[in-house]
Amino acid sequence: MERKGLGRGLSALLADVAISDAPPSAEPPRPVPTDSVPIDRIRANPGQPRRHFDETDLADLAASIREKGVIQPLILRPHPANPGDYEIVAGERRWRAAQIAGVHLLPAVVRALSDSEVLEIAIIENVQRADLNPLEEAQGYRQLMDRFGHTQERLAEALGKSRSHIANLLRLLTLPEPVLAMLRDGRLTAGHARALVPSPDPAALARQVVDRDLSVRQTEALARTAAPPAPPRPAPRQAGKDADTRALEADLTAALRLTVSIEHRPGRPSGELRIRYTTLEELDGLCQLLSR
Repeated sequence: MERKGLGRGLSALLADVAISDAPPSAEPPRPVPTDSVPIDRIRANPGQPRRHFDETDLADLAASIREKGVIQPLILRPHPANPGDYEIVAGERRWRAAQIAGVHLLPAVVRALSDSEVLEIAIIENVQRADLNPLEEAQGYRQLMDRFGHTQERLAEALGKSRSHIANLLRLLTLPEPVLAMLRDGRLTAGHARALVPSPDPAALARQVVDRDLSVRQTEALARTAAPPAPPRPAPRQAGKDADTRALEADLTAALRLTVSIEHRPGRPSGELRIRYTTLEELDGLCQLLSR
C-alpha cells in the first residue's frame, strides 16, 4: 500500500517564498498585491496551535525588524469570511512583532489553501521552532500523524530529523500527566523522561528523580531496578526477528501508544500481531481506532 506523502500544505511551506505564481483558485482581493500587504488587513488564524508568544522574544524580533525589516515573507490566504482581508498561514510571530515595530506593510505570499492545509502548515511551522520543549515537539508530530496520515519516516525526511528522534519523542506521550508536567516545566529533561517510559510507575520514579536530583544515567539505573522482569518468550521466535520487524513493532507501538508484538517466521506468509492494553480505556480507544 502506498504511503501518504506530504500534503500540498507542507509543499507550500517548504517552497521558495519568493515565488510569484498566482493562487490556483479565485483571484486574491484587490487592489492588494501578493508581495506587499497592509498589516491592518492581516488577521491571525484562530486555529493556530501556538497560543503563547514570549513578550521578550517578540520585543527582540521587533527591534530587529525596525533595523532590517521583515526578511522572510509571511504565507497568507484570502480570508474565508472577510473579503479583502487575509488570514495568516505561517508567520504570526513576525506579524505580531511587526505591529510592535510600527511596520505598515509586510512582504507576503498569498496562496489559496484549505482549512486542513492551513492547519498542517501551522503545526509544521511550530515543530520547526528552536524554542519548543520536547513535549510540544512530540505533540506536533502526533498531530501530523493522526490528522494527516504522515509516517515517522516521511516526517523525518521532510523535516530533516532522524526517525529515531521522532520515535523517541513520541514515546514521551505514553507517560502519565504528572510526569509530563515535570517535563513541561523543565524539572525533567527528555533524557530523564525517556528512561521512565518502560517503568510500571513512572510518576513515582519521576518524583524520586526530581527529589534526589538524579542524572539521566542514574535515572536509567533506577528504572531498570524498578521494572518487572520481562515475560519469557519462545527463543526461536525472538531469535528469528529481523531488524525490519523490530522497527515495525516500534513504529506501531509509538503510533498506537500500546505495546505491539509481531511474530512472523521467515519463509512463511502468515504470522501473528499482538496488541497489549492495560486498561479498559485503552481497549476502548483501540476499538474506536480500528472501527474507523
